[in-house]
Amino acid sequence: MGHPKKIVIVKTGEPVPTVLERRGHFAALIEQTIGPAWNGGYATVDARTDELPAPGAPGAADIAAFVITGSSANVPHREPWMLRTEAWLRDVVRAGTPTFGICFGHQILAQALGGEVIRNPRGREIGRIRVERRADDPIFDGLPSSFETHATHVDTVGTLPEGARSLAFTALDEHQVIRFSKTCYGVQFHPEMDHDVIAGYITWRREVLQAEGLDVPALLARVSPGQLGSRTLLNFIEHIVPRRA
Repeated sequence: MGHPKKIVIVKTGEPVPTVLERRGHFAALIEQTIGPAWNGGYATVDARTDELPAPGAPGAADIAAFVITGSSANVPHREPWMLRTEAWLRDVVRAGTPTFGICFGHQILAQALGGEVIRNPRGREIGRIRVERRADDPIFDGLPSSFETHATHVDTVGTLPEGARSLAFTALDEHQVIRFSKTCYGVQFHPEMDHDVIAGYITWRREVLQAEGLDVPALLARVSPGQLGSRTLLNFIEHIVPRRA
C-alpha cells in the first residue's frame, strides 16, 4: 500500500547538545526509526514558534498523522506555547487524525485531554527500562508481554483523561503506554532512542544524576544495543495510520 500523504513531526524540544550534534534533531531520530515502514513524505513544525496545521485548514487532507516529540520542557510549567499546543491537540484528536506522542508528547496529550501531569513521586526514570504490558493492543503487535526500551523523564501522567486506557507500566511509572482514542496513543519511553543516544543522555546529565543519588556507571552498564520499544512507533505507522492514509 502506498502512502501519498505525509507524517508531520511536531517538535517540542531538542535532544541534549552532544546528541544533537552527533545524531541530529528528534525529527531525524524518528524518521530513522520508522525507516521503510513509511514511504510517504515528512514535514516538521515547531510547536514553540510555528503555527500548527489545524484540522480542516488548507493542506490538512495531505496529513496522514502527527508525531509529537519529547522535550526538556515540563508540562506542569504551563507555558503559553504549551497551552496553544494543548488546544490544537484537542482539535486534532477530535478530528480523528492519527497522533502519537513521545515522552513530553505523551504527557501533553494527557494534559490536553483532561488528565494531569505531575512531578513523578517515584523519581527520575532514565536509561534502559523494562515495560510490562497490561493489555493486548495493536500497538504491541509482535512484542512480548515484557520488553526493554529506553527512557528519560522526571514528570509523569498522574491522572488519566476520561476514556483513556493505560496499557503498560514500569517500576517507576504507572502509565508507560496510553491509548487516548482509537487513533491516538502516547508512550512515556523513547522508541526513537537507540543505545548510543540514551548513553549520550546519561553522560550529559551525569552530575545531575549523581546529585540525585543515581549510580551513573551502573546506568551506563545496562545500556546495550537493541531495544523493542521502537516497535510501538512502527505499529502505529503500520496499523493505525493506514486507517486514514
